Amino acid sequence: QVQLVESGGGLVQPGGSLTLSCVASGFSFSSHLMGWVRQAPGKEVEWVSTVTSSGGARYGDSVKGRFTASRDNAKNTLYLHMHILKPEDTAVYYCQRSLRFSGPDYYSPRGHGTQVTVSS
Repeated sequence: QVQLVESGGGLVQPGGSLTLSCVASGFSFSSHLMGWVRQAPGKEVEWVSTVTSSGGARYGDSVKGRFTASRDNAKNTLYLHMHILKPEDTAVYYCQRSLRFSGPDYYSPRGHGTQVTVSS
C-alpha cells in the first residue's frame, strides 16, 4: 500500500524558512520521480517541484530561487527546503509520485498534506 506522509509545516513569518519532509512507503521510492505541489484556499493545485531519482530538480516559476527540493533514497524521504517565504506561499503542501519532470500530474495517491502559513 502506497503511503506518503508529509510533515514540517507550520506558521512562519515573511522572510523566514521552513523545511518539509515526506516519508514514503509501499513502493520503490528510488525509482520514481517525486514532487511537491501546493493548494491555497480557493485556488487550483500549483506545481512546486519535481525531483528525479538521482536528485535533479525542476521548479515552478513562483518558487524558483527560493525553494530547494532534495531526496534521500536510503531513507525513502523527500524534502522541500523553503526560504524567503512570502504570504502567497501559504498553502497545503502535498508530496506525490510525479508523472512527469514538470507539472502537477501524479500517480495516486498523494499524501494528506501539511499546512504552511506565512504571516506576521
